[in-house]
This record gives sequence, structure tokens and C-alpha cells, in this order.
Amino acid sequence: MQLIGRTLSPFVRRVAATLAVYGLACESLPLSTVTDGDAIRQRNPLGRVPALILDDGEVLVDSAAILDHLDELAGDAALTPRLGAERRQVLRAVMLGVGATEKAVAAYYEGQRRPEGLVWAEGLANLEAQAQAGFGALEAMLTGEHLCLGRLTQADVTAVCGHDFVARVMPGLLEGRFPRLTALSARLNADPRIGGTAFRG
Repeated sequence: MQLIGRTLSPFVRRVAATLAVYGLACESLPLSTVTDGDAIRQRNPLGRVPALILDDGEVLVDSAAILDHLDELAGDAALTPRLGAERRQVLRAVMLGVGATEKAVAAYYEGQRRPEGLVWAEGLANLEAQAQAGFGALEAMLTGEHLCLGRLTQADVTAVCGHDFVARVMPGLLEGRFPRLTALSARLNADPRIGGTAFRG
């Protein structure tokens, strides 16, 4: 398998971390949407990352679809339970993490990637507030070592990948507001399977 995208993207990173936790071999193709758009579109017409090229050449796009496939490969070791209330609990936390991260990514592009003078200040403030609300909901859920089920799940991986992206590119958005999430990040990053996927650049 080949994973397209740099782990600066929290969505690429949650796939890379899941692959590592499952012990699945995968080659990294660290293409950037900023500089390698044409190469990415050859594999994914949307020009988005992540994309996962399977050994038979099939290409999966979007981290949710990729993780669904990886969970099938992992079987009972999957980070998202297959059925029932436990699955719903984990997916609720995952979606809070995804939503908060999506809003943070949008805030990053609005605040730091637009040409000078074209930033929509009100829109940026709304995006930042939405991201903080999502991370705040996760913070409130984190009453133990993990977000759900008393063990490592995809909720933890997704939340930490989002947290670490924000800590790197927009640290002011966190400003010490989420100490339990920050502690979760430290614990998960101490695991080389997860910490080893952190972006180095």
C-alpha cells in the first residue's frame, strides 16, 4: 500500500497512525496539495489527501473511507467497534474530533493562506469558535486515560491528530484551554507507532 499526503495534514496523519497501530506496511508518498496538486490528481481527481493506493492498484479517498477499510483488515483489533452502543460512542467522539479539526483547518486557510487584506475576520472568528467548541466537547469527555471505552480507540487518534495540527500551526487557538487533550497528546505521542507519524518539517 501507498499513502499519499504529508502527515502535516491531520487527516493523513490519522490514517498513518492507524496503519502503524495495526502493524500494516505502507509506503509514504508525502505529496503536498500546495506544490504537488497535479501528481495528487492523477490518483485522486479531487486533488485531496489522504488517498490510499492498495496493492492491487485500487485507490481509496477520504480518511473516513480509508479507515473503514483498514478496520476491516484489523478485524477484532479495530480501533472502532463494529456494532452497537460502543460503536456509536466512539463514532460520536470521532466526529467531534473531525469536525473540530475541519474547522481549525478552515480557520488556518482563512487566517494564514489568504492574500493580505482579503481575510474575512468575522468568518475566521466563527471558524475558530467552532473549532474550540469541538475540542471543548472532547475535553469534557476525557475523564480518564482515553476518550471512550477505557482503551485506545479511533476517537483518541483523531483527537490527538487534530490537536497536534492546531498546536503546530495555530497555537493561540489552544492557549492552555484543553489540558486533558494536551495530556492525551503527550501519552499517545510517547507511543512510537503514533508519535512516529508526527510531521517533521
